[in-house]
Amino acid sequence: MGVLRAVAVGSGDAALALIPELAQALDGRGALLPVPADDARQTDLLTDTLRVGEPIDDVALVVSTSGSTGIPKGALLSTTALAASADATHDRLGGPGRWLLALPAYHVAGVQVLVRSLRAGTTPVALAAGFDVSELPSAVAALGSGRRYTSLVSVQLAKILADPAATEALADLDAVLIGGGPMPAGLGEKAAAAGVSVVRTYGMSETCGGCIYDGIPLDGVQLRIDDTGRIALGGPTLASGYRNPVEPSPFVDGWFVTDDIGAVDDSGVLRVLGRIDDAIATGGLKVLPALVESALAGHPAIAECAVFGVPDERLGQRVAVAVVLNPGAGTPTVAELREHVSGALAATAAPREVHVVDELPRRGIGKLDRRALAVRYQNGA
Repeated sequence: MGVLRAVAVGSGDAALALIPELAQALDGRGALLPVPADDARQTDLLTDTLRVGEPIDDVALVVSTSGSTGIPKGALLSTTALAASADATHDRLGGPGRWLLALPAYHVAGVQVLVRSLRAGTTPVALAAGFDVSELPSAVAALGSGRRYTSLVSVQLAKILADPAATEALADLDAVLIGGGPMPAGLGEKAAAAGVSVVRTYGMSETCGGCIYDGIPLDGVQLRIDDTGRIALGGPTLASGYRNPVEPSPFVDGWFVTDDIGAVDDSGVLRVLGRIDDAIATGGLKVLPALVESALAGHPAIAECAVFGVPDERLGQRVAVAVVLNPGAGTPTVAELREHVSGALAATAAPREVHVVDELPRRGIGKLDRRALAVRYQNGA
């Protein structure tokens, strides 16, 4: 039995310094907790909460959860689970290759780029800190020949698609994994039209990152929808548990029961409908924001939007939406958006207030922060 050791992870090329440490951890020579080198406050929180320096066994990596529902818990990832995830990814994508690191390597999506590179026996190329899309063509060129991949979040993909040279470079890759939350409507279609091979991924730290690609589980990954509509995941990529367990545990009889609501169609393709704790209780009914956002995305004035609930004396909560407008577009009225949404969903789901913002608040590696919007506009301001 060893002890958990924190490793500060830098940005850009500095992130690649994690690779030798990671190789040792995967070889069973100590467990690592990757922490951000440039955020002392976050590092102190993680090292204290996840008990760095205390004993740990049968674990290669402790990867912090997003913390969206409270204190980070720390997913315990074994060498076996990480290897199963990396190998299944390469099998799905068409074989091992070289990876472009464009995400922080202390998040599960970023560290998995390094794990896959180690499993493939290849050396990754890292984008510099700050995600300057003008650097993408040279970074892609540095990957050389053979199969080439990267992993991004939707915000990064949108920035790339706004730059012709970066878009052309991204289209040269064999696959571009997009995770970290739902992809805004229309973004995938825009990428496909530009020749970018987007693969939408679903997963979390507790499953070694993405374990369902374009709605289909990776080889060995198990998927079911429980009686409450929650997505449950199982199989060899599952974490061993949490560094600081919670009650009730979401790890039940070999399954990880997520906080996401989903449905599986007749062909076995998963559709993620939204997080159960994002649901808006309005007038005695529940509204899932992701479905409303999908309906709103077709409005010509809206570039991006986020739906959230705010207090309402009569309804309990009312549906509100923050919108980023397309250039030159006028602000749509509440009545206009209600009519637009009611054409696809029940009138209960239609927004009752609209807020125009320059950009949507995000946390972590790009996840939409609906809670920040709910706090900002709780009084209708």
